[in-house]
Amino acid sequence: MNPDLRRLYQFAQQPSRRIIGLMSGTSLDGLDVALCRLHGHGTTTRLELEHFATVPYHEDVRYRIRQVFAREQVSLEYLTLLNPWLGHLHADMILQCLEQWNIAPPEVDLIASHGQTVYHAPQHQHLRTDFNLNATLQLGDGDHVAVRTGIITLSDFRQKHIAAGGEGAPLAAYGDYLLLSSPKEERLLLNLGGIANFTYLPRAGQDASTAFSTDTGPGNTLLDATVRKHRPNLAYDEDGRLASAGQIHEGLLAELLGHPFFAATLPKTTGPELFGPAYLQQAQERSNTTGLGLEDTLATLTELSAMGVARAATQVFGPKPALSVYASGGGAHNPALRAALQRHLPACRFDTTETLGILPDAKEAILFALLANEAVAGQPVSIGAGRQRVPAVSMGKVSFPR
Repeated sequence: MNPDLRRLYQFAQQPSRRIIGLMSGTSLDGLDVALCRLHGHGTTTRLELEHFATVPYHEDVRYRIRQVFAREQVSLEYLTLLNPWLGHLHADMILQCLEQWNIAPPEVDLIASHGQTVYHAPQHQHLRTDFNLNATLQLGDGDHVAVRTGIITLSDFRQKHIAAGGEGAPLAAYGDYLLLSSPKEERLLLNLGGIANFTYLPRAGQDASTAFSTDTGPGNTLLDATVRKHRPNLAYDEDGRLASAGQIHEGLLAELLGHPFFAATLPKTTGPELFGPAYLQQAQERSNTTGLGLEDTLATLTELSAMGVARAATQVFGPKPALSVYASGGGAHNPALRAALQRHLPACRFDTTETLGILPDAKEAILFALLANEAVAGQPVSIGAGRQRVPAVSMGKVSFPR
């Protein structure tokens, strides 16, 4: 038997597995590296986060990714070269973390690599009749990660979701359901990343088909892009200070909210391909606000992100939903965004996932460690319903080091 295959077989039978989960989101701030110990599988899964770090991207890395990020036309040669280059980079970042944590690579069972999303194209968004299917593309080749680190690697998780009838995003429902369901309360797990999304969790023990995830619109992507455009020395609006100093422009907000995405039925998925600088520019032109100051623009975009979440929540749960909301992602650190959310959802109780034992910044990396654990040791479980259901499939392609 192939020795790597034998190792994988042994890992699957162990009572626990040590898995590194990786996540690089649309904010392009860096690579999240979460070393997890996962006991069991399925609804009995117990997770320990042993170490976590975000390894920041240098500006050169962000520049390279932006050459292909959410662009309809790119150099095919450049895209081809970037895929292994990112895999090599992520492998070196993993090895750097392991050295800092005094852990040898052979002490890790698996790597679960999400990769870097560069284009997300659900059919309802691209509307191409010659390609009547959903698609998504993540770079950072898993074989390069496996060979460079010497650790069996699972990658390309979203493709199986699409192949089985899903849209490839968001996948949070799976990990949220297995790790964070509660018999005491209904929960909304709100991820405020580049794109905002939430998972609704019924009380534990109820029908899993009632759980679902949906994107709600822009989270931080427009905020960060606007800050970088006007203040190149800043990566984002720290603590929402600039937005807090501005005033919401109702005309611009109305144009932004006029996009058909906000009225579309749930669940739905989107990306920066839709909510990018062109979307903002066009709304500013229609509302005669191209000269609007940075602070007022950021205040308006913060309101847009909050209203996207609130509209989606009220669309499902009625005009005054009273749910326990647990936030994660970069936006969870933004007081201006949190205040806007509380204002629009006054009956909801807001906290972060840290209250539930999951570091907000580590949550997405943890999710992919959990998906790898299920692929190796679990049984496929279908969660949710409709277009965004998580099909009963194992996600992740296996790359052996040898």
